[in-house]
Amino acid sequence: MNTVSDRLTDIRRRLAAACIRAGRPLDDVQLIAVSKTFDADAVAEVVELGQFAFGESYMREALDKIGLAETLCGERLVWHFIGPIQGNKCRALAGAFAWAHGVDRLKIAERLSELRADDLPPLDICVQVNVSGEASKGGVAPQEAAALCAEIAGLPRLRLRGLMCIPAPVDDPDEARPAFRMLRELRDVIRSAGAVDAALFDQLSMGMSDDFEVAIEEGATMVRVGSALFGARPR
Repeated sequence: MNTVSDRLTDIRRRLAAACIRAGRPLDDVQLIAVSKTFDADAVAEVVELGQFAFGESYMREALDKIGLAETLCGERLVWHFIGPIQGNKCRALAGAFAWAHGVDRLKIAERLSELRADDLPPLDICVQVNVSGEASKGGVAPQEAAALCAEIAGLPRLRLRGLMCIPAPVDDPDEARPAFRMLRELRDVIRSAGAVDAALFDQLSMGMSDDFEVAIEEGATMVRVGSALFGARPR
């Protein structure tokens, strides 16, 4: 797997196989190529292979990259902000991204709602849930997620789409299965409670390079894959 083309082909093969094992259609799962720390040329190379959704975590780097990458490849791409969201990032995020995956406070959601321009489509939101209870990680506690989602659902210029998680690191990808299952079950409980738009609240952003196949088997609709596609990250 020496080239990006080889690695993307392999990821797509593994993604499809996981969907088959789970009895799910292939178009149920979206691959997000996590391009953080890689330059616009690397993004353009992947676009040539038919990949159009990209994830970024570092705001300054992303803002420099987005316009250049779209100019290089001549395409309008779909940008997902997947990192922690502080208040000072909200203006840039609301203007440059289509998705925000790490919302875990009402204050941040309100700020994004205020700053999203009326002439842009609503900003798609995933609420981050701290499924492993790690003090070092962001995310709302599982027992508080339903209340937060209900509050966000009423904000203008946002579209609440689902939940996101980053489980604690494990040696065996299968050990992450309970965390992924918890997120799926939590989404389904929130969805059925009636406080969110059930037709929109269907997304599960979970699974990365080491465990995306297990995440798909447990219901992931978006998997965030970086190093398995682009290779080792530059220091």
